[in-house]
Amino acid sequence: MVWFNPKFIIIGLLLLFFVWISIDLTEFQFEKFKNIPTMVHFIKDQFFPLNWSIMPRLIDASIVTLAMAFLGTFIALLIAIPLSFMSARNTSRHAALYTFNRSMLSGLRSIPEIVFGLIFVVSLGLGPFPAVLAIMLHNIGVLGKLISELIESAETGPQEAMKSVGATRWVAVLFSILPQIWPNVLSHFFYRFEVAIRTSLILGFIGAGGIGQQLFNHFQTFQYKSVATDILVIMILVIVVDFIGGKVRERVI
Repeated sequence: MVWFNPKFIIIGLLLLFFVWISIDLTEFQFEKFKNIPTMVHFIKDQFFPLNWSIMPRLIDASIVTLAMAFLGTFIALLIAIPLSFMSARNTSRHAALYTFNRSMLSGLRSIPEIVFGLIFVVSLGLGPFPAVLAIMLHNIGVLGKLISELIESAETGPQEAMKSVGATRWVAVLFSILPQIWPNVLSHFFYRFEVAIRTSLILGFIGAGGIGQQLFNHFQTFQYKSVATDILVIMILVIVVDFIGGKVRERVI
């Protein structure tokens, strides 16, 4: 039987070993789940009723959060598209340029937005601007990699056809590849926009503004009813944006 294949047995034993090591390192304890009723009582007693008086301020903060996420992702897309053509094997002129651009995109992608945010908050001060830069830099790395892979998988037929009628190399590349990949490029953009909204909430914890900073401030001052209101607004915001983004992706794919 396939399940008694030595390969599967070794893989299963390795997985069990890694699970056991992870449980030990993270101090994962099943008996602590018995404290869940205490958590439920705390939420029921401290979080309700919601503090509706802060709603106007939360609406303004939500708009700032949306603006941070959109601007950072949109600028990243504008920069990532030309970088992607220089980072794809079939459109990059030189191997050295391809290697350099791929390495740069990997470096940007490997640094979380919160790290960029901490650096920019220290150097540029508090406010939404550092968050926009943090989201932008990380998304250049992510979108650049995704779009370059789309370019590499594009059909070569249209490109060869344009070259055969006298089009220059870059004209052929631009007008034969970009129409093929554009629906998926838009899909990636909207997905990263949704992710950036969640990221901007975390960046608010380090003073980048938006509804994330409101949530952090209310937690710090033990205003749990306001915290509950923050969480509700965040849930509505993310659900609405996810829904709209999903509909847009359905249209463009």
